[in-house]
Amino acid sequence: MTPHDDHSQQRQPLLIPVVITTALLTIIGMGGGYLLAENRSGRTEPQPEQNSTISLLPAGEPCLERTQKMGRQFGADGELREVLQVRTAKRTVIWICQDDVGDLFYHANKGGADAPWVENKTALFLQRVSHDGAGTFTATAPTDGTTFTVNSERLVVAHTDGRVEEQDVVPE
Repeated sequence: MTPHDDHSQQRQPLLIPVVITTALLTIIGMGGGYLLAENRSGRTEPQPEQNSTISLLPAGEPCLERTQKMGRQFGADGELREVLQVRTAKRTVIWICQDDVGDLFYHANKGGADAPWVENKTALFLQRVSHDGAGTFTATAPTDGTTFTVNSERLVVAHTDGRVEEQDVVPE
C-alpha cells in the first residue's frame, strides 16, 4: 500500500494556511482600495476654460471709428459695439465696447468724442476688460498697473502707489 492510498494517515490541517492566505489577500485588497480612493479624491475634475462659452453682453450702436481702429490694432475680432457709455463729472467719457466673440475693450477720452484725441495723453484704450456680471467693468493699464473700474454710477482709478480717484457719472 502506498501512503497516498492509506486513509489512516493523519492529514495536514488546511484551515490555518487558508485563513492566513485569506487575511493576507484581504489586507492587500484593502490597501490597494484605499490607495485608489485617495488617488481619485485628490484628482480634480477638469475645469472648463474661462472663455469656453461665449457670453455676449447686450450691445448697442457700433463704437466710434477711432475705437474700431484701436480695437483692430489690439486684436479685436470683428466690429466693436457699445456696451456702456458714461460721462464723468470731470468731462471724461468712457466707452466699454465688445467685439464679435465677447472680448471687452475700454476707451476713454477727456472731453468726450468731440475733444482732441491723443492716445496715452487725453485718451486711453485698454484691452482685456473684465465684467463682474452686475454692470461693473475693470481694466488694467499694462504700462503702469493703474486699474480703471467703471459702472453706470462712477469711475474709480486706482493707482499702484495707493492713490484712488473717484469720479461720479453725470447724465449726458
